[in-house]
Amino acid sequence: MAEAAKASEASEASDPSRLSPRERAERGRAARKKVPRSAHAGFGPAAGRPDPVDVIEEQSAARVPELVPIRYARMAESPFRFYRGAAAIMAGDLAGTPVSGLHAQLCGDAHILNFGLLGSPERRLVFDINDFDETLPGPWEWDVKRLAASLAIAGRENGYSAKARADIVRGAVRSYRERMREYAGMGHLTVWYDRGDMERLQELADQRLGARGRGRLSDAMAKARTRDSLQAYAKLTRIQDGERRFTPDPPLLVPVDEALGTERDLIVRQLTGLIERYARSLSTERRHLLRQYRLVDIARKVVGVGSVGTRCWVILLLGRDDGDPLILQAKEAGHSVLAAHTGESEYDNQGQRVVAGQRLMQAVGDVFLGWDRVQGADGKQRDFYVRQLRDWKGALAPQEMIPRGMQLFAEFCGETLARAHARSGDRIAIAAYLGGGETFDAALAEFAESYADQNESDHRALVAAVRAGRVTAAE
Repeated sequence: MAEAAKASEASEASDPSRLSPRERAERGRAARKKVPRSAHAGFGPAAGRPDPVDVIEEQSAARVPELVPIRYARMAESPFRFYRGAAAIMAGDLAGTPVSGLHAQLCGDAHILNFGLLGSPERRLVFDINDFDETLPGPWEWDVKRLAASLAIAGRENGYSAKARADIVRGAVRSYRERMREYAGMGHLTVWYDRGDMERLQELADQRLGARGRGRLSDAMAKARTRDSLQAYAKLTRIQDGERRFTPDPPLLVPVDEALGTERDLIVRQLTGLIERYARSLSTERRHLLRQYRLVDIARKVVGVGSVGTRCWVILLLGRDDGDPLILQAKEAGHSVLAAHTGESEYDNQGQRVVAGQRLMQAVGDVFLGWDRVQGADGKQRDFYVRQLRDWKGALAPQEMIPRGMQLFAEFCGETLARAHARSGDRIAIAAYLGGGETFDAALAEFAESYADQNESDHRALVAAVRAGRVTAAE
């Protein structure tokens, strides 16, 4: 009988729809007794915490060797850039922090630069999360803490006062909490259809930042609308011997014909096969659309900070004529940094893991988002996910923000993360756990500052490793 009761409880935890709204709310309030909201305040490294440089080097071992020094150089530039590449380090740290026991699909790397502007299939600009390399189900608090710490670190880099940083973090967490409480009272379809409305963000910018703030946001929106395949086509390609080809910019962009030697023909065959097979992961009408394009050229591209060294290919396809380009990005997907602490994904293919998590968390998605598996030139099988290289993707630069501007941005990030978690987790239980007061907000403001201290210490360790020759950094 006891085993049956435990099995029933576990089933209800994984499927909250079996519980009434009242029971789900009681589950959230009960979690407060086990893990008080104030318990999330502060951070201290666990005994036996791994050397942060060792963690980074362990990741680098599976990456393209000649690109790894670029990753170290980028991470060594500043504490904020280090933080962007240190998701694996923080995942280990978060695994030792208190959790309520309530889970959702996690972004896994929810720092502020992974929120931004995206184009919907209906050609509307929306605000959403835009990076899911580490996505996996896990404790919802981990995403919120990753976001909160990133705000404190960015605030320090901008020279904000401690009070300004605390206000920004509290604003983000309050926005998450209040929006989750709103979602708790909504029906499933209402939550599912909700999205980050840019018109509302413009109105808030106008009210709180004035004409200048609204103007900067309008400029960012206008720039995002130009960031599409046509813009990437003009920037990244050229006519060579009468054919359109990627323009070499080694080591950041290396056309397959330029520097991949004897592996060239094998790589072309593999990636041609990838495009043909990955189409099976698309819906029928999108598969039909993709088949109207022909493959023209391939290049290896360096992307981001934390992703540097992973295998990433850009693939040029042309449709009706040279004025109808489509540029896809096939990016290697390894195991999530969360997996060591939450368990492996239900998906055997890590590209499918990324795509499934993205489709679950994002309110809108890339019509060409899909996945495949490829056997590399070294005989190893690697998983990839595929998407458009640019699809109205735009970022709001935190280094250019005044404190009031970053607080508004942080609040929008907070409610965006709440929507993503509400789509996959028990929004009623999470809202009940958070409650209507500011206890959790204050706790996360304290956590963010403590973790910013730890991040600065870890950054210094990497800089020291570079200076000592332990690792090589070269942009």
